[in-house]
Amino acid sequence: MKNLKFVFFILFVAIAALFLFISMQKHPQTSSKPTVAVTTFALYDITQHIAGDTLDVVNILPFGVDPHSFEPTPELMIKLQKSAIVFYSGAGLEPWTHGFHFPHKELNISQYVHLRQLSKEEEHEEEHGADAHHHENGLDPHYWLDFDNMKRATDVITEELVKLLPKNKPIYEANKRRYIAMLDNLDASYKIALTGCKNDTVVMSHNALGYVARKYHFKVASLSGLSPEADPSAQDVNRIFNDIKEQGIDTIFFENFVNDKLIKTIAHDAKIKFELFEPLGNITADEAKAGATYEEIMKKNLKKLQEALQCR
Repeated sequence: MKNLKFVFFILFVAIAALFLFISMQKHPQTSSKPTVAVTTFALYDITQHIAGDTLDVVNILPFGVDPHSFEPTPELMIKLQKSAIVFYSGAGLEPWTHGFHFPHKELNISQYVHLRQLSKEEEHEEEHGADAHHHENGLDPHYWLDFDNMKRATDVITEELVKLLPKNKPIYEANKRRYIAMLDNLDASYKIALTGCKNDTVVMSHNALGYVARKYHFKVASLSGLSPEADPSAQDVNRIFNDIKEQGIDTIFFENFVNDKLIKTIAHDAKIKFELFEPLGNITADEAKAGATYEEIMKKNLKKLQEALQCR
C-alpha cells in the first residue's frame, strides 16, 4: 500500500509539473525590468555599461544599418511605445524623430554636449549634390567621437537612470566612474599616439572625423562632406587625387554601410592602401554578436589613424 501511495504521489507531481510547463509556454513570463531605448551605438554602449543587467536596453537602430538613412519599422515603434525613456542622438542624425510623439520620456542628447559648427568650406560641400543630407543648423552630428562629449552624455544618461530606478543609484554611480575612467584613458592614448606625425591630413569617404581632427590637430579631406549618401562629383574626385599626391598620403579610409567602390577605385589608381574606419554611429551585426564595445573599436581606430598620419 505504501508503495502504491508513493507511485500516485510521483505521478501527481509529474502531472502538476507538466501542467505548469504548458501554462508557462502559453503565458511566458515577461521581464519586470523597465525598458530603455537608444538610437545609436555610442548611446547604447553608455547605457548598457551603466545599467548592467538592471534594465532592458533596446537599440532602435538594428546592428548593420546606416544611421543616416534608417527608418524605424512598426515593430520598433512598438518598442518605442513601451520604453520608459528614449535617448536619441539628435543634431539631425535621425530625421524620423521629427514630429514623432514619444509616449514617455525622451532626451535629445545633442542638447547636452558641445556640437561642432561646420566651417564655410564644409557648409559648401554639404550644399552640393541632389542627395546631400543637410544637417541641422550646420552642425556636425558625430559628437560621440569626442571623449569629452561622451563623458557629458554618460553624466546625463546616469542621472536619468537614477531617476528611473533610485534604488540602483550606488550601482549606476560606480559604473559611471568606471566608464568615465575608460574615456579618460582613451583620450590620453589619442594624445600620445597622434603627436609627432609626418602627415597632417586624413582622407576618407565622408567627414565623420571632424571632432577627432579638431581635438588632436589634423585635417580631413573627404569625398562627400558629412553626407555618406551624397554622390561625389568628378571635381571631388580630382580634389582628393590632388590631396593624395601633394601631401604624400598613403591611406584612404572607407566606412561600413557606405558603398566603397569609388574609394577602392581611387586607392587602386593612386596606388595607396584603403582601410576601414568606424565612426560608430552603428556597428555590424557580427561585431554586435562578438560583443564589440566603444572602447575596443576606438582603440582600433587609433592604430589606423596613427599609421595613416605616420605618427612616431
